[in-house]
Amino acid sequence: MPSPQQMHLMLFPMFTGAHVAGWRHEGADPGRMHDIDFHREIVQMAEQAKFDAVFYSDAQGFRTIVGRDVHSRNDVARMDPLILLSALAMVSRRIGLIATLSTSYNEPYSAARRLASLDHVSHGRAGWNVVTSTTKNEARNFGREAHFGHAERYARAEEFVDVAKGLWDSWDDDAFVVDKAEGRFFDPGKLHGLDHKGKFFSVVGPLTTARSPQGHPVIVQAGASEAGQALAARTADVVFTSNPNLESAQAFYKAFKAKVVAAGRAPADCKILPSIQPIIAATDDEARAIADNLVSLIHPDVAISMLELALGGEIDLRAFDPNGPLPPIPSTEGSKSTQAKVIAMGDGLSIMQLARRIAAARTSSALVGSPERVADELEAWFRAGAADGFVIAAPYLPGSLKAFCDGVVPILQQRGLFRTDYAGVTLRDHLGLDRPENARTGRPDRHAEPEIWQPD
Repeated sequence: MPSPQQMHLMLFPMFTGAHVAGWRHEGADPGRMHDIDFHREIVQMAEQAKFDAVFYSDAQGFRTIVGRDVHSRNDVARMDPLILLSALAMVSRRIGLIATLSTSYNEPYSAARRLASLDHVSHGRAGWNVVTSTTKNEARNFGREAHFGHAERYARAEEFVDVAKGLWDSWDDDAFVVDKAEGRFFDPGKLHGLDHKGKFFSVVGPLTTARSPQGHPVIVQAGASEAGQALAARTADVVFTSNPNLESAQAFYKAFKAKVVAAGRAPADCKILPSIQPIIAATDDEARAIADNLVSLIHPDVAISMLELALGGEIDLRAFDPNGPLPPIPSTEGSKSTQAKVIAMGDGLSIMQLARRIAAARTSSALVGSPERVADELEAWFRAGAADGFVIAAPYLPGSLKAFCDGVVPILQQRGLFRTDYAGVTLRDHLGLDRPENARTGRPDRHAEPEIWQPD
């Protein structure tokens, strides 16, 4: 069990790094983005530094498809995270492996089965980053002309997660007796159907995969809207956040922990991890030079495209003066919280100024400085009740991750703020989370008596 006085760290590699121009940095190796050995090196580096987990984002379509996106690697460099992490499970031993999987363009049965399988393959290190997807292009890859509306998207996600959790409890932990002498493979009284009929899904069950080492893979979410927070407060084990400063992080931490309690859970049942994009060098001045260089590498078209996306993707800003203010922005069915945050950020800025700021930060707050300065800032947030740990969104790979692991992690360890070795085996162990009890154990079930197959 980890000490409550120690923070959690998760790596967010984003294939070519979290900074939109990070792939152009001299410390990046973007040509290896589909090379399994590259990802093996990244995960093993994070595991050597004792990170809790690595998680890969995903989208099953481009966010935008326009000619100007040739200047960006944004969303075009991806592999299926479940397949990638299954391979990485074979070359790692302790680090958690979190896959992003959308509730809008998957089915709960197949999702539950794949995630339980990853938990078995990794000996209990699997996690699921629950997303609802946000783009029209993704919808069009699944036979829809438009994305689900915001309310419908989250209602579907609620039901999806509940069905998946029910399926993970299909088998008691000791259901498979495997009695060779008696010819008895499993105890039918310890197998449970689901028989779910809801608004979005009809799932009979049971799952064809045994209950996994963690019982349920760790559930992660990053939804910032009211609907997203309600879902996370009830179901998530970890919440990723993006906060521009300590005060906003403290406010979110306090408010969200209260929602967790209101959902009938203990505050420690859900860890809050703000996303940080560390830009590190031997001195603060050298780190600022790297940050300035990264900003200079952002192509203007990419910056504008990313701003359009952050605003909901419903407006073409090329029709407006880039040196003028933001025009009126139409409402979005995407991330409403992101849109509101970006509009507020644009007060007093030109379109291009805001675009460069959005492109540089992406989903993470930049933290620029020496290893000591970065460690000081992480410690300050952690001790001030703003975070249970952090998502490290490495701006370019592998260089920035190595700088963090070699420079910042040893300082945190020396201060007693981060583990020097893993105390457990599973991702739940790393996070200090209990293994869920099987909610269906002991219940009468229509699957208790085996059905005898008869030939036609």
